[in-house]
Amino acid sequence: MKIRKLKTAEDIKKFLDTSKTNYVKVGLTDIDGILRGKYMHVDKFIKSTKNGFGFCDVIFGWDSNDELYELRNVPQEDLFTGWHTGFPDVKTNIIPDSGRINPFEENIPFFLAELAEGQVCPRGLLNNLLKDMEDEGIRSKSAFEYEFFLFNETPHSIREKNFSNLSNFTPGMYGYSVLRNSVHSDLYNQLLNFCSDMDMHLEGLHTETGPGVIEAAIMVDDSINSADKATLFKTFSKVLFQRNDLMANFMAKWSDQYPGQSGHIHTSLQDLEGKSLFSSKKDELSQTLNYFIGGLQTYMREFSVMIAPTVNSYKRLCPGAWAPINMTWGVENRTTAFRAIKGDSSSQRVENRLPGADSNPYLALAATLGAGFLGIKEKINPTDETIGGAYGLNLERKYQVPANLGEAAILFKNSQSAKDLFGQNFVNHFANTRIWEYKEFEKNRSFFDSSSISLWELQRYFEII
Repeated sequence: MKIRKLKTAEDIKKFLDTSKTNYVKVGLTDIDGILRGKYMHVDKFIKSTKNGFGFCDVIFGWDSNDELYELRNVPQEDLFTGWHTGFPDVKTNIIPDSGRINPFEENIPFFLAELAEGQVCPRGLLNNLLKDMEDEGIRSKSAFEYEFFLFNETPHSIREKNFSNLSNFTPGMYGYSVLRNSVHSDLYNQLLNFCSDMDMHLEGLHTETGPGVIEAAIMVDDSINSADKATLFKTFSKVLFQRNDLMANFMAKWSDQYPGQSGHIHTSLQDLEGKSLFSSKKDELSQTLNYFIGGLQTYMREFSVMIAPTVNSYKRLCPGAWAPINMTWGVENRTTAFRAIKGDSSSQRVENRLPGADSNPYLALAATLGAGFLGIKEKINPTDETIGGAYGLNLERKYQVPANLGEAAILFKNSQSAKDLFGQNFVNHFANTRIWEYKEFEKNRSFFDSSSISLWELQRYFEII
């Protein structure tokens, strides 16, 4: 039996009984989308597939720099964990059909996991939303695409250089360059084959505009699987590149000199029989698709912190940087936040162009689907379609991207729609973690120009996010 075909604890046991491995690796994402995990002996792992296992909840109590969230004037009950809880183990469930064979580690199996009670677990949050949608007769498919910079650097060298004068993998603004990917075809093919081996197949791979910039489009799948694949891609592509003495950077904007790095999400909806809910007559958008876009326009400002979760996220969302600055929509319009893509029943979809490469795939997708779902439930019609460039439009504040992480966090914390959709516990905890993130940034504000990319951001996000 192939590892990706495993469905139950018994299937996993049979698979491992015939394998030669003594250890299995398990991982789950924290609030920032960072994959945290450990090795487990195969005997313990097999037991854990039936009964779950304990994972220290500190991974939801510290930031991307492993600093504990310590917020003054915040009730302890508004944080999931902290000194007040003693950082206990929490029950964690292994996802049977998430297994992959890691070719870099003597074919040790790797499995994803999520908290048994998904109140703050990003994967659990998305799963709960998908179940709510299914109760209303809706299923979804999604696909992520990522832009990232490649450098001829190592984790040590970037720090020794203080994140300046870094060596780009290739020079020049060579978007869609056949020259570049042909010269470096060995590396490109290594990535393509590795992604296939890890069952996160790429639909497309090409150079983007910027020195050493690559864009990877992951193939469409059921939404929970697509978020899994996006998470695995962000982590294990870094592994592959670092093993080649290169570094991949997924910051939203690492340098003022170049455009930011996106993490666009493509989404389509189907009924329970698999019939498209977005497809209508030729060259027409269905009413469901219109409502979905209306929901995105109405709620994405409140949910922005879920798709732009770092201080650095908001430095990408500016005019002329190939990133949206308002909640506009248009058909095949890459200057808008929400791009409707016409096609047949298998390809008609909406692209959310707001998320950067730094977003947590589970939370970014939950925000996208959640906003669209509310639009369908509330029958929200969108504004008039934007024709041409969207950057110069003077829109109401409710259609504008928040100015910074602090503003976005407060909007989310005060959003009754977010609380109804995602739960009070998650909204309180996540909003407070983002307030912490912004305050950590503010501590250093006097030492740098806040409009530029600060050393604090590079030190914090360059490698890990």
